[in-house]
Amino acid sequence: MLALTIRTDKPEAELSLIDSGQQLSAIKWQAHRELSDTIHLKIKELLNKSGKKMEELEGLVIYKGPGSFTGLRIGFAVANTMAYALNIPIVAADGKDWAKTGCKKMAAGQNDKIALPEYGSPPHITKPKK
Repeated sequence: MLALTIRTDKPEAELSLIDSGQQLSAIKWQAHRELSDTIHLKIKELLNKSGKKMEELEGLVIYKGPGSFTGLRIGFAVANTMAYALNIPIVAADGKDWAKTGCKKMAAGQNDKIALPEYGSPPHITKPKK
């Protein structure tokens, strides 16, 4: 099963392609405040680097948190949209071996359908100045 893994809970974002439990390739980059501008380009870069096409993806695994509110929100928006558009399963996982755990869950037939993040604390939203 060819799965895309996504982790966007911190300034350094991570993507990888895993096929039958083996990592084909991975990308890490300092996304920080540019995550929404760069994540789509990095997904395309990862697929091209591996010689794969978007349509070949059979599942998505995303790190569910805790972590950055905005980073997780962007990652989950992208992952859930891709899973819906490609009609493939999505699984959110956490812990040290989150990608491996998520791939095992997916291989066992789990599909969150709509993956939800766990932020770990309420978002820090500033009050309007006016």
